Amino acid sequence: MSSRLRGNKKDIGIQGITLIPLFTALITVGAYVRIPTPLVPITFQVFFVVLAGLLLGPRWGGYSALLYLLLGLFGVPVFTEGGGFGYIFRPTFGYIIGFCFGAYATGKIAWSRESNYKVSSKRLLLAVGIGVLIIYVMGAAYFYLISNYVIHMPIGIGALFLYCFAMVIPGDAITGVLAAILAKRLMPVIRKVREG
Repeated sequence: MSSRLRGNKKDIGIQGITLIPLFTALITVGAYVRIPTPLVPITFQVFFVVLAGLLLGPRWGGYSALLYLLLGLFGVPVFTEGGGFGYIFRPTFGYIIGFCFGAYATGKIAWSRESNYKVSSKRLLLAVGIGVLIIYVMGAAYFYLISNYVIHMPIGIGALFLYCFAMVIPGDAITGVLAAILAKRLMPVIRKVREG
């Protein structure tokens, strides 16, 4: 696979200028697409984060999540409750930071040099699983630190696990599998776009 396809080339090009903001917009919209469940609603934000990594690769996928983060911090109301720099003091901001690392890791695992877009379903699911895990670990750690040491609304480890993992991970596991299935079908199309 060429360096252009692996995402190692320094210039982004017209494809990147198009695809990165597109996935930033999808990540934004994903927070508002909700499927009601008995525990918590399933949203599609993590779905689009890992899909960005799977389809765009580590660098462009990471950039799409980073652009989402930066737009929100600069006041564009892309976060679920608006935007602005003060968002860093919200316990859930760690998940947004995790989006950047999760998208990058997902893309890094899925885009092996030898794969040439012919990635096995097993590798795609592994990439998604690790990406989602990174998002949740970073999100939960940030939630704990901000709650206990910044805004002084203490939360214990048991409650943290319940609210930041157990209640929400099933929905993202389902959408993560859907992302892997969709990526398997769309990778040849993305290849054609990236090859220009």
